[in-house]
Amino acid sequence: MSMFHEDVEQGVAELVLDNPPVNALGADGWREYAERVTRLGARGDVNCLVIRAEGKGFQAGVDIKELAEDGTRIVDVNRGCYDTFAAIYDCPVPVISAVHGYCIGGGIGISGASDIVICSEDATFALPEIDRGALGAATHLMRLFGMQKTRRMLYTGEPIDAQEALRLGGVESVVPRESLRDEALALARKIAGKSPRALRLGKWSLNGIELLDVKQSYRFEQGFTLELYTSPDSQEARDAFVEKRDAEFDDAERTKK
Repeated sequence: MSMFHEDVEQGVAELVLDNPPVNALGADGWREYAERVTRLGARGDVNCLVIRAEGKGFQAGVDIKELAEDGTRIVDVNRGCYDTFAAIYDCPVPVISAVHGYCIGGGIGISGASDIVICSEDATFALPEIDRGALGAATHLMRLFGMQKTRRMLYTGEPIDAQEALRLGGVESVVPRESLRDEALALARKIAGKSPRALRLGKWSLNGIELLDVKQSYRFEQGFTLELYTSPDSQEARDAFVEKRDAEFDDAERTKK
């Protein structure tokens, strides 16, 4: 059974992630995500794409257990994440992320690559990679919340709630949880009713004038994630997460560059 389902109606495509228990994805899941976004965005009868999820939260990032078992999968996971975020950013039509519950790690990449983010009142946003032996998606976090908040969130792993996300301008609106899908689809239908040609040229032009080169910036980050994954600290962080204990780091690692 697929972890995704999709629908197209009235010019709006809806792509839904449903992968219990937390909507985390392994390398194969990220690859499928990218392929589905690319295919839907290329359809002539789609003028807007809504991305959302079922379950307790929007997305919990990569499957840490998969990486704890085999750290070499980081290359495939990195590629899958890059391809997914790039597919959303490069999607020929506007993309709306409808975020509820937790939006963690890869969820930040998905929402941060989107054109518009709507979230529910229970939404929280976090980049806890520093406690998982990884880095990444700060590019997309900065696109949402700016430099100061991004640095604090990356260094501490602290989350922010929906109202703080709204205050920072990272989400377009905050709505009741039960209204999230309806609000996202209503906005998507409004957008989809515009000229298909104008929407596609508008998306292309907006990406072109953006000061931050999102894809190159994220690819730069991924190089440091890969380097970190080769260190004992990274394996210890993943083991501690899976074993539900505090990590114990080697002081000698602190002096290495």
